[in-house]
Amino acid sequence: MRLDPINLLFNNELELDKNLYFIGGNEITLMEKVSSRIVEKYKTNDDISLTRIDSIDNFNNDKGLFENKRVYLGKNCKGFNEANLNKIKESGDIFIFIQENSSKTKRVKNIFSKDKNCYLIDCYELDNSSKIKILNEFLKLCKIKIDKKIYWFLIEKLENKYIFLENTLNKILELEQKDLKINNLKQILTAEDA
Repeated sequence: MRLDPINLLFNNELELDKNLYFIGGNEITLMEKVSSRIVEKYKTNDDISLTRIDSIDNFNNDKGLFENKRVYLGKNCKGFNEANLNKIKESGDIFIFIQENSSKTKRVKNIFSKDKNCYLIDCYELDNSSKIKILNEFLKLCKIKIDKKIYWFLIEKLENKYIFLENTLNKILELEQKDLKINNLKQILTAEDA
């Protein structure tokens, strides 16, 4: 099943009820943010331990009788196939695989998109639609009101890379409401943005 990364980041009501996640795409900062958000959600709800593995080939299901649930964070999808998928489903642990798009990921993405017990999360550079969702959530969460001119200025000028956009929004948060003017925002935005 496919899952929208922006929805995952901002929808606190979203229930993560699968134990397999594949995060792919070409926007590594968004991929990392999504991964940390998934881990954070599981840590909030369960007593888990985090284990980093290079690939599914490094998975070993040796766990003690009283050991906590584990979240495995895999760097790539090397060795991933239907047999391994069934093996890790049976473990009851959570698996998050992160890999930038390549010819190797196409087959794995196909498996994840068809399986109802898996989430496929594609992370690409932010388009205006994604920036609108993020800015709306940011303004709502921080209880900030801005006029339409400033709003559309931000949508146009904010970075397409998630981490840069997030950093800019955090800088904006430091401004007082009365200082939310286009000239002040131009100073905050990086030279590339302005």
